[in-house]
Amino acid sequence: MNTRDKFASNTGTSSRVSNDVTWQTSKVTADDRVRLLQQQPATVWLTGLSGAGKSTIAYELERRLVARGQAAFVMDGDNIRHGLNRDLGFSPSDRSENIRRIAEVARLFNEAGMLVITSFISPYCADRAMAREIIGFDRFFEVHLATELRVCEERDPKGLYRKVRAGEIREFTGISAPYETPEQPDLRVDTGCMTLDASVEAILRLLEPRLGAEPHG
Repeated sequence: MNTRDKFASNTGTSSRVSNDVTWQTSKVTADDRVRLLQQQPATVWLTGLSGAGKSTIAYELERRLVARGQAAFVMDGDNIRHGLNRDLGFSPSDRSENIRRIAEVARLFNEAGMLVITSFISPYCADRAMAREIIGFDRFFEVHLATELRVCEERDPKGLYRKVRAGEIREFTGISAPYETPEQPDLRVDTGCMTLDASVEAILRLLEPRLGAEPHG
């Protein structure tokens, strides 16, 4: 049983899934899409505390990629919770389902040949491992924004830490809910000491082998 099946079994969602479904295969191959878009698909999974700079880096990375002719798109945690995941809260099970859904969407975008940049706290190691399994080990790049809690709280761009300290928000990652630090991310970036430009450049170097027109194999 893979990670997705285990999650469905644990949450009871498997009972609502029809067995009468068949995977349909496109007549357009992955190599066709590589040649069309001049890139290898990938997902850059930005993870870190609130205030670490995930959205700032994600949108600057997207801008830089598009400027050089790459097809890229940001999936931001707040934006996703306005639509696709508007029915989810912040309990551990809801956080896991939040990550599962966005990983499935990122996988579909990758199947279309796109470069995806996700901006989610994604605090649990197991959920990030699930996302890597769903998206594919060769397409998933985990980037940990390893910025200290002190720095994130000093920034507090959305005023969330202030609300947490005032008791207005519960289950807040890093204070009243855990954040499990990635042990072996593909890249670690500390925005407390690295500039935005340096942070984005580091991710671009990580992606560089994917930014070409030659199909795998």
